[in-house]
Amino acid sequence: MVTNMTPFAIETLLIVDDSPLQRLHTVGLMRDLGVEMIYEAGDGQEALDLLALLKLPPSLVIVDLEMPGMDGVEFIQHLQERKLNFPIIVASSRETSLLASVETMIEALGMHVLGALQKPLNQEKIMGALKSFNSNPAFPAKDDALPAVCETELPAAIRNGEIIAFYQPKVDIRTGMLKGVEALARWMHPTNGMVPPDRFIPLAEQCGLIHELTLSMLTQAMAQAALWNERGLPLKVAVNLSPLSLDIPGFVQKIVDLLAQHALQADQMVLEITEGSVVANLGTALGTLARLRLKGFGLSIDDYGTGFSSMQQLARIPFTELKIDRSFVHGAHARQNLRVILQSALDMAKRLELVTVAEGIETIEDWRLLQESGCTIGQGYLIARPMPANDLPVWLKGHHRRLGELRPAAGAAET
Repeated sequence: MVTNMTPFAIETLLIVDDSPLQRLHTVGLMRDLGVEMIYEAGDGQEALDLLALLKLPPSLVIVDLEMPGMDGVEFIQHLQERKLNFPIIVASSRETSLLASVETMIEALGMHVLGALQKPLNQEKIMGALKSFNSNPAFPAKDDALPAVCETELPAAIRNGEIIAFYQPKVDIRTGMLKGVEALARWMHPTNGMVPPDRFIPLAEQCGLIHELTLSMLTQAMAQAALWNERGLPLKVAVNLSPLSLDIPGFVQKIVDLLAQHALQADQMVLEITEGSVVANLGTALGTLARLRLKGFGLSIDDYGTGFSSMQQLARIPFTELKIDRSFVHGAHARQNLRVILQSALDMAKRLELVTVAEGIETIEDWRLLQESGCTIGQGYLIARPMPANDLPVWLKGHHRRLGELRPAAGAAET
Protein backbone atom coordinates (compact mmCIF):
# COMPACT_ATOMS: atom_id res chain seq x y z
CA MET A 1 0.00 0.00 0.00
CA VAL A 2 1.41 3.39 -1.00
CA THR A 3 0.55 6.15 1.42
CA ASN A 4 2.77 8.89 -0.08
CA MET A 5 2.48 10.82 3.17
CA THR A 6 5.02 11.25 5.94
CA PRO A 7 4.09 12.16 9.54
CA PHE A 8 6.71 14.94 9.46
CA ALA A 9 8.83 16.58 6.77
CA ILE A 10 11.56 14.09 5.92
CA GLU A 11 13.48 15.79 3.16
CA THR A 12 16.45 13.42 3.22
CA LEU A 13 17.02 10.03 4.80
CA LEU A 14 20.19 8.06 5.58
CA ILE A 15 19.95 4.27 5.93
CA VAL A 16 22.96 2.58 7.53
CA ASP A 17 22.84 -1.22 7.16
CA ASP A 18 25.37 -3.79 5.96
CA SER A 19 22.73 -5.91 4.23
CA PRO A 20 21.89 -4.69 0.68
CA LEU A 21 18.63 -6.64 0.87
CA GLN A 22 17.63 -5.00 4.15
CA ARG A 23 18.52 -1.56 2.79
CA LEU A 24 16.43 -2.19 -0.32
CA HIS A 25 13.48 -3.23 1.87
CA THR A 26 13.77 -0.10 4.04
CA VAL A 27 14.17 2.14 0.99
CA GLY A 28 10.93 0.71 -0.39
CA LEU A 29 9.06 1.33 2.85
CA MET A 30 10.27 4.92 3.08
CA ARG A 31 9.52 5.68 -0.55
CA ASP A 32 5.99 4.45 0.06
CA LEU A 33 5.86 7.03 2.84
CA GLY A 34 6.81 9.77 0.40
CA VAL A 35 10.55 10.15 1.05
CA GLU A 36 12.39 10.77 -2.23
CA MET A 37 16.01 11.59 -1.31
CA ILE A 38 17.51 8.52 0.38
CA TYR A 39 21.22 7.89 1.01
CA GLU A 40 22.64 4.47 1.87
CA ALA A 41 25.76 3.29 3.70
CA GLY A 42 27.03 -0.23 4.45
CA ASP A 43 28.53 0.50 7.88
CA GLY A 44 29.24 3.29 10.33
CA GLN A 45 32.49 4.49 8.79
CA GLU A 46 30.99 4.65 5.32
CA ALA A 47 28.09 6.65 6.77
CA LEU A 48 30.43 9.12 8.47
CA ASP A 49 32.39 9.60 5.24
CA LEU A 50 29.13 10.20 3.38
CA LEU A 51 27.89 12.71 5.95
CA ALA A 52 31.09 14.71 5.53
CA LEU A 53 30.27 15.14 1.83
CA LEU A 54 26.56 15.92 2.07
CA LYS A 55 25.48 19.54 1.69
CA LEU A 56 21.98 18.77 2.92
CA PRO A 57 22.10 16.78 6.19
CA PRO A 58 19.59 13.96 6.66
CA SER A 59 16.29 14.67 8.37
CA LEU A 60 16.37 11.12 9.75
CA VAL A 61 18.88 8.29 10.18
CA ILE A 62 17.82 4.63 10.31
CA VAL A 63 20.74 2.58 11.61
CA ASP A 64 21.32 -1.14 12.06
CA LEU A 65 23.27 -2.29 15.13
CA GLU A 66 25.19 -5.34 13.94
CA MET A 67 27.57 -4.37 11.16
CA PRO A 68 31.16 -5.37 10.34
CA GLY A 69 33.72 -2.64 10.84
CA MET A 70 31.99 0.18 12.70
CA ASP A 71 28.77 -1.10 14.27
CA GLY A 72 25.68 0.99 14.92
CA VAL A 73 26.50 1.82 18.55
CA GLU A 74 29.97 3.12 17.67
CA PHE A 75 28.53 5.08 14.75
CA ILE A 76 26.02 6.81 17.05
CA GLN A 77 28.80 7.62 19.53
CA HIS A 78 30.82 9.20 16.71
CA LEU A 79 27.78 11.29 15.73
CA GLN A 80 27.58 12.60 19.28
CA GLU A 81 31.32 13.38 19.39
CA ARG A 82 30.98 15.34 16.15
CA LYS A 83 27.85 17.13 17.47
CA LEU A 84 25.71 15.69 14.66
CA ASN A 85 22.30 15.34 16.25
CA PHE A 86 19.88 13.81 13.77
CA PRO A 87 16.65 12.05 14.74
CA ILE A 88 17.53 8.35 14.87
CA ILE A 89 15.62 5.10 14.46
CA VAL A 90 17.56 2.01 15.56
CA ALA A 91 16.65 -1.20 13.73
CA SER A 92 17.96 -4.66 14.65
CA SER A 93 16.96 -8.30 14.84
CA ARG A 94 18.61 -8.58 18.27
CA GLU A 95 16.73 -9.00 21.57
CA THR A 96 14.49 -6.24 22.88
CA SER A 97 16.59 -5.75 26.03
CA LEU A 98 19.60 -4.82 23.86
CA LEU A 99 17.48 -2.48 21.77
CA ALA A 100 16.13 -0.83 24.92
CA SER A 101 19.66 -0.40 26.27
CA VAL A 102 20.82 1.31 23.07
CA GLU A 103 17.75 3.55 23.09
CA THR A 104 18.57 4.62 26.65
CA MET A 105 22.20 5.20 25.64
CA ILE A 106 21.16 7.54 22.84
CA GLU A 107 18.93 9.53 25.19
CA ALA A 108 21.75 9.71 27.75
CA LEU A 109 24.03 11.14 25.06
CA GLY A 110 21.54 13.97 24.60
CA MET A 111 20.49 12.78 21.15
CA HIS A 112 16.98 12.26 19.80
CA VAL A 113 15.87 8.67 19.31
CA LEU A 114 12.48 8.07 17.74
CA GLY A 115 12.44 4.36 18.44
CA ALA A 116 14.35 1.09 18.65
CA LEU A 117 12.59 -1.33 16.32
CA GLN A 118 12.98 -5.06 15.85
CA LYS A 119 13.45 -6.28 12.31
CA PRO A 120 11.82 -7.03 10.00
CA LEU A 121 10.65 -3.45 9.59
CA ASN A 122 7.21 -2.60 8.27
CA GLN A 123 5.19 0.55 7.76
CA GLU A 124 3.29 0.13 11.03
CA LYS A 125 6.50 0.02 13.08
CA ILE A 126 8.05 2.96 11.25
CA MET A 127 4.88 5.07 11.45
CA GLY A 128 4.68 4.36 15.18
CA ALA A 129 8.24 5.67 15.63
CA LEU A 130 7.62 8.71 13.44
CA LYS A 131 4.48 9.63 15.37
CA SER A 132 6.60 10.04 18.49
CA PHE A 133 8.46 12.77 16.61
CA ASN A 134 5.31 14.87 16.54
CA SER A 135 4.95 14.91 20.33
CA ASN A 136 8.67 15.20 21.03
CA PRO A 137 10.44 17.87 19.00
CA ALA A 138 13.79 16.73 17.65
CA PHE A 139 15.62 19.63 19.22
CA PRO A 140 13.83 20.57 22.45
CA ALA A 141 14.82 23.71 24.29
CA LYS A 142 17.61 23.09 26.75
CA ASP A 143 17.17 23.99 30.41
CA ASP A 144 19.79 26.72 30.12
CA ALA A 145 17.64 28.38 27.45
CA LEU A 146 14.87 28.91 30.01
CA PRO A 147 14.74 32.25 31.83
CA ALA A 148 16.90 32.30 34.94
CA VAL A 149 15.22 32.77 38.30
CA CYS A 150 16.95 34.68 41.06
CA GLU A 151 17.17 33.42 44.62
CA THR A 152 16.34 36.91 45.88
CA GLU A 153 12.93 36.63 44.20
CA LEU A 154 12.04 33.32 45.82
CA PRO A 155 11.14 34.43 49.38
CA ALA A 156 8.72 37.05 48.07
CA ALA A 157 7.28 34.57 45.56
CA ILE A 158 6.43 32.16 48.38
CA ARG A 159 5.00 34.88 50.63
CA ASN A 160 3.00 36.54 47.84
CA GLY A 161 1.41 33.35 46.62
CA GLU A 162 3.17 33.23 43.25
CA ILE A 163 4.02 29.57 43.83
CA ILE A 164 0.71 27.76 43.64
CA ALA A 165 -0.51 24.19 43.72
CA PHE A 166 -1.56 22.49 40.51
CA TYR A 167 -3.35 19.15 40.88
CA GLN A 168 -2.83 15.99 38.83
CA PRO A 169 -5.66 13.44 39.07
CA LYS A 170 -5.03 9.91 40.38
CA VAL A 171 -7.61 7.36 39.24
CA ASP A 172 -8.57 3.77 40.00
CA ILE A 173 -6.89 1.51 37.44
CA ARG A 174 -9.84 -0.89 37.23
CA THR A 175 -12.68 1.61 36.96
CA GLY A 176 -11.05 4.88 35.88
CA MET A 177 -12.85 6.68 38.72
CA LEU A 178 -11.14 9.66 40.35
CA LYS A 179 -9.67 8.74 43.73
CA GLY A 180 -7.33 11.58 44.54
CA VAL A 181 -4.89 14.20 43.31
CA GLU A 182 -1.25 15.07 43.72
CA ALA A 183 -0.43 18.69 44.54
CA LEU A 184 2.49 19.96 42.45
CA ALA A 185 4.21 23.32 42.87
CA ARG A 186 4.19 25.78 39.96
CA TRP A 187 5.75 29.26 40.08
CA MET A 188 3.62 31.78 38.20
CA HIS A 189 6.41 34.29 37.66
CA PRO A 190 5.17 37.84 36.83
CA THR A 191 7.61 38.23 33.90
CA ASN A 192 8.90 34.72 33.04
CA GLY A 193 5.52 33.01 33.09
CA MET A 194 5.25 29.51 34.53
CA VAL A 195 8.56 28.31 35.99
CA PRO A 196 8.86 24.49 36.23
CA PRO A 197 9.62 23.01 39.66
CA ASP A 198 13.05 21.70 38.69
CA ARG A 199 14.09 25.34 38.25
CA PHE A 200 13.16 26.55 41.72
CA ILE A 201 12.85 23.63 44.16
CA PRO A 202 16.62 22.93 44.18
CA LEU A 203 17.07 26.68 44.63
CA ALA A 204 14.70 26.63 47.61
CA GLU A 205 16.71 23.81 49.16
CA GLN A 206 19.99 25.64 48.64
CA CYS A 207 18.64 28.90 50.08
CA GLY A 208 17.03 27.32 53.15
CA LEU A 209 13.51 28.12 51.91
CA ILE A 210 12.28 24.61 51.25
CA HIS A 211 10.58 24.28 54.65
CA GLU A 212 8.62 27.48 54.04
CA LEU A 213 7.70 26.26 50.56
CA THR A 214 6.62 22.84 51.90
CA LEU A 215 4.35 24.44 54.49
CA SER A 216 2.89 26.73 51.81
CA MET A 217 2.05 23.73 49.62
CA LEU A 218 0.55 21.83 52.56
CA THR A 219 -1.57 24.86 53.47
CA GLN A 220 -2.86 25.29 49.92
CA ALA A 221 -3.54 21.57 49.48
CA MET A 222 -5.44 21.27 52.77
CA ALA A 223 -7.51 24.38 52.05
CA GLN A 224 -8.42 22.99 48.65
CA ALA A 225 -9.25 19.54 50.07
CA ALA A 226 -11.59 21.20 52.58
CA LEU A 227 -13.29 23.14 49.78
CA TRP A 228 -13.75 19.96 47.72
CA ASN A 229 -15.19 18.24 50.80
CA GLU A 230 -17.79 21.01 51.13
CA ARG A 231 -18.72 20.51 47.48
CA GLY A 232 -19.21 16.77 47.87
CA LEU A 233 -15.92 15.75 46.28
CA PRO A 234 -13.84 14.12 49.04
CA LEU A 235 -10.44 13.31 47.55
CA LYS A 236 -7.16 12.06 48.95
CA VAL A 237 -4.57 14.76 48.37
CA ALA A 238 -0.87 13.89 48.08
CA VAL A 239 1.82 16.46 48.85
CA ASN A 240 5.56 16.08 48.34
CA LEU A 241 7.46 16.33 51.59
CA SER A 242 10.99 17.71 51.54
CA PRO A 243 13.41 15.50 53.50
CA LEU A 244 14.97 18.70 54.83
CA SER A 245 11.77 19.37 56.78
CA LEU A 246 11.83 16.06 58.62
CA ASP A 247 14.30 17.15 61.28
CA ILE A 248 12.81 20.59 61.96
CA PRO A 249 11.50 20.88 65.54
CA GLY A 250 7.75 21.17 65.75
CA PHE A 251 7.17 20.11 62.12
CA VAL A 252 4.66 17.40 63.03
CA GLN A 253 2.68 19.76 65.24
CA LYS A 254 2.54 22.38 62.47
CA ILE A 255 1.00 19.84 60.10
CA VAL A 256 -1.45 18.65 62.74
CA ASP A 257 -2.46 22.26 63.44
CA LEU A 258 -3.03 22.88 59.72
CA LEU A 259 -5.19 19.77 59.59
CA ALA A 260 -7.34 20.97 62.48
CA GLN A 261 -7.56 24.46 60.97
CA HIS A 262 -9.16 23.02 57.84
CA ALA A 263 -11.25 20.40 59.66
CA LEU A 264 -9.72 17.50 57.77
CA GLN A 265 -9.06 13.91 58.72
CA ALA A 266 -5.41 12.86 58.57
CA ASP A 267 -6.14 9.87 56.34
CA GLN A 268 -7.26 12.27 53.57
CA MET A 269 -3.65 13.48 53.24
CA VAL A 270 -0.79 11.45 51.72
CA LEU A 271 2.76 12.67 52.26
CA GLU A 272 5.17 11.61 49.52
CA ILE A 273 8.81 11.01 50.39
CA THR A 274 11.39 10.39 47.65
CA GLU A 275 12.91 6.95 48.18
CA GLY A 276 16.50 8.09 48.57
CA SER A 277 15.82 11.18 50.66
CA VAL A 278 15.77 9.98 54.26
CA VAL A 279 19.50 9.87 54.84
CA ALA A 280 20.62 12.82 56.99
CA ASN A 281 19.71 12.81 60.71
CA LEU A 282 18.16 9.39 60.25
CA GLY A 283 16.92 9.01 63.81
CA THR A 284 15.07 12.33 63.80
CA ALA A 285 13.65 11.78 60.32
CA LEU A 286 12.36 8.30 61.14
CA GLY A 287 10.82 9.64 64.35
CA THR A 288 9.00 12.37 62.41
CA LEU A 289 7.64 9.89 59.86
CA ALA A 290 6.57 7.45 62.58
CA ARG A 291 4.70 10.22 64.40
CA LEU A 292 2.97 11.33 61.19
CA ARG A 293 1.86 7.76 60.61
CA LEU A 294 0.61 7.49 64.21
CA LYS A 295 -1.47 10.62 63.55
CA GLY A 296 -3.10 8.83 60.61
CA PHE A 297 -1.36 10.45 57.61
CA GLY A 298 -0.67 8.26 54.60
CA LEU A 299 3.01 7.88 53.69
CA SER A 300 4.07 7.22 50.10
CA ILE A 301 7.50 6.16 48.88
CA ASP A 302 7.88 8.29 45.77
CA ASP A 303 9.93 7.49 42.63
CA TYR A 304 10.28 3.87 43.74
CA GLY A 305 13.06 2.06 41.90
CA THR A 306 15.18 5.05 40.91
CA GLY A 307 17.74 4.78 43.71
CA PHE A 308 19.62 2.12 45.61
CA SER A 309 17.84 2.30 48.95
CA SER A 310 14.35 1.10 47.99
CA MET A 311 14.27 -2.10 50.02
CA GLN A 312 15.97 -0.45 52.98
CA GLN A 313 13.46 2.39 53.01
CA LEU A 314 10.53 -0.02 52.85
CA ALA A 315 11.93 -1.90 55.82
CA ARG A 316 12.54 1.27 57.87
CA ILE A 317 9.49 3.44 57.22
CA PRO A 318 5.79 2.61 57.77
CA PHE A 319 4.69 3.40 54.22
CA THR A 320 1.08 2.94 53.15
CA GLU A 321 1.68 3.52 49.44
CA LEU A 322 4.31 2.60 46.88
CA LYS A 323 4.61 4.94 43.91
CA ILE A 324 6.38 3.42 40.91
CA ASP A 325 8.54 5.81 38.94
CA ARG A 326 7.52 6.59 35.35
CA SER A 327 10.80 5.14 34.03
CA PHE A 328 9.42 1.69 34.86
CA VAL A 329 5.92 2.46 33.57
CA HIS A 330 6.30 4.35 30.30
CA GLY A 331 6.68 1.86 27.45
CA ALA A 332 6.52 -1.18 29.75
CA HIS A 333 4.00 -2.88 27.45
CA ALA A 334 6.71 -3.13 24.78
CA ARG A 335 9.73 -3.97 26.97
CA GLN A 336 10.02 -7.28 28.73
CA ASN A 337 12.64 -6.05 31.21
CA LEU A 338 10.40 -3.20 32.35
CA ARG A 339 7.40 -5.55 32.59
CA VAL A 340 9.30 -7.93 34.86
CA ILE A 341 10.53 -5.11 37.14
CA LEU A 342 7.08 -3.52 37.23
CA GLN A 343 5.35 -6.80 38.07
CA SER A 344 7.85 -7.65 40.80
CA ALA A 345 7.29 -4.24 42.44
CA LEU A 346 3.52 -4.69 42.28
CA ASP A 347 3.70 -8.22 43.70
CA MET A 348 5.93 -7.10 46.56
CA ALA A 349 3.65 -4.16 47.36
CA LYS A 350 0.64 -6.49 47.43
CA ARG A 351 2.39 -8.75 49.94
CA LEU A 352 3.20 -5.69 52.05
CA GLU A 353 -0.45 -4.55 51.77
CA LEU A 354 0.51 -1.24 50.17
CA VAL A 355 -1.53 0.81 47.73
CA THR A 356 0.32 0.95 44.40
CA VAL A 357 0.43 4.07 42.24
CA ALA A 358 1.92 4.06 38.74
CA GLU A 359 2.97 7.47 37.45
CA GLY A 360 3.84 8.51 33.93
CA ILE A 361 1.07 6.60 32.14
CA GLU A 362 0.89 8.01 28.63
CA THR A 363 -0.50 5.23 26.42
CA ILE A 364 -3.55 2.97 26.58
CA GLU A 365 -1.23 -0.02 26.10
CA ASP A 366 0.61 0.73 29.35
CA TRP A 367 -2.75 1.37 31.04
CA ARG A 368 -3.98 -2.09 29.99
CA LEU A 369 -0.77 -3.70 31.22
CA LEU A 370 -1.20 -2.08 34.64
CA GLN A 371 -4.80 -3.33 34.79
CA GLU A 372 -3.63 -6.87 34.05
CA SER A 373 -0.76 -6.57 36.55
CA GLY A 374 -2.90 -5.60 39.52
CA CYS A 375 -1.88 -1.97 40.03
CA THR A 376 -4.25 0.07 42.21
CA ILE A 377 -3.98 3.71 41.12
CA GLY A 378 -2.67 5.44 37.99
CA GLN A 379 -1.70 8.95 37.01
CA GLY A 380 -0.13 10.43 33.89
CA TYR A 381 -0.85 12.37 30.74
CA LEU A 382 -3.17 9.64 29.43
CA ILE A 383 -5.51 10.66 32.25
CA ALA A 384 -4.70 14.33 32.74
CA ARG A 385 -1.92 16.85 33.08
CA PRO A 386 -1.54 18.86 36.29
CA MET A 387 -4.13 21.64 36.36
CA PRO A 388 -5.33 24.55 38.54
CA ALA A 389 -7.87 23.48 41.14
CA ASN A 390 -10.69 25.36 39.40
CA ASP A 391 -10.20 23.28 36.26
CA LEU A 392 -10.76 19.95 38.01
CA PRO A 393 -14.61 19.92 37.88
CA VAL A 394 -14.58 20.66 34.14
CA TRP A 395 -11.97 17.94 33.54
CA LEU A 396 -14.01 15.49 35.63
CA LYS A 397 -17.10 15.93 33.47
CA GLY A 398 -15.11 15.13 30.34
CA HIS A 399 -13.32 12.26 32.07
CA HIS A 400 -16.58 10.52 32.93
CA ARG A 401 -17.29 10.24 29.22
CA ARG A 402 -14.00 8.28 28.82
CA LEU A 403 -14.66 5.69 31.50
CA GLY A 404 -15.89 3.13 28.99
CA GLU A 405 -12.62 3.11 27.07
CA LEU A 406 -10.53 2.96 30.26
CA ARG A 407 -12.31 0.03 31.86
CA PRO A 408 -11.33 -3.55 31.04
CA ALA A 409 -13.14 -5.16 28.14
CA ALA A 410 -16.09 -7.34 29.07
CA GLY A 411 -14.87 -10.79 30.03
CA ALA A 412 -11.32 -9.64 30.81
CA ALA A 413 -9.69 -11.66 33.53
CA GLU A 414 -9.74 -10.13 37.01
CA THR A 415 -6.40 -9.81 38.77
